[in-house]
Amino acid sequence: MSVPMPKTPGDIITLALKTANVVGVGQTAAPEDMNDSFNLLNMLLAQLQRRRYFVYQLVTTSKQATGAQSYTVGPGGDFNIPRPAKIESAFFRLLTTGPQPVDYPLEILRSQEDYNRIGLKSLNAFPRYAFYDMGYPLGNLYVWPIPNNTYTIFITTMLQLQQFNTINDTIALPPEYAAALMWNLVPELYAFYGLPPNPDVVKKAEATLRIIEEANAAIPQLSMPAALRSPGVGWYNIYGDYMVGTTP
Repeated sequence: MSVPMPKTPGDIITLALKTANVVGVGQTAAPEDMNDSFNLLNMLLAQLQRRRYFVYQLVTTSKQATGAQSYTVGPGGDFNIPRPAKIESAFFRLLTTGPQPVDYPLEILRSQEDYNRIGLKSLNAFPRYAFYDMGYPLGNLYVWPIPNNTYTIFITTMLQLQQFNTINDTIALPPEYAAALMWNLVPELYAFYGLPPNPDVVKKAEATLRIIEEANAAIPQLSMPAALRSPGVGWYNIYGDYMVGTTP
């Protein structure tokens, strides 16, 4: 007899409680156990959200530049999206009167220290860098040099995975996620109930995550800096009035 696929968080929790031996076959979990497990499941999802390989899609959001030094990122912000932990990539579009606007990549600065090294932060010119300050509840995106309203800024972030509001929500995730959530919830239940972990279950949990990782892996092509492609030559940026890729 085939077992139907889990369709709700309650289905995943019931299977996990049985696998962890919190409840036996034919038994029904107490409401308190279901509620605690539901909270553990949502906490697990929130942590997996921060792992690039567990997110199955990247989304790109745009905002027309206004000449501001920074833009808020998060619910109700300039980029009205769920607050991301980081920016995966960014580019800007030069608005023209022609039929085909041109896109230019932005180099991501990954730390506050890198952004602090910029001497003239109020410079208005052709943009080159983007720095994301991971504030909460709103992050802040800094683009430098500061673009005016002839540019549109685009940021690419990880899709926000579904967070369950009730135990009876319909799961809106690719089908392989149900097994990963169930098997990875079981070790959380071991720790929560003070039960000894089952090594076979731990291996199964790791295997389901590897399946997700293989499905979502997306490795960008290697991009070499201009200075390494043509040492000592570089190229001239007519919009920003500086050489790119030169060596002293």
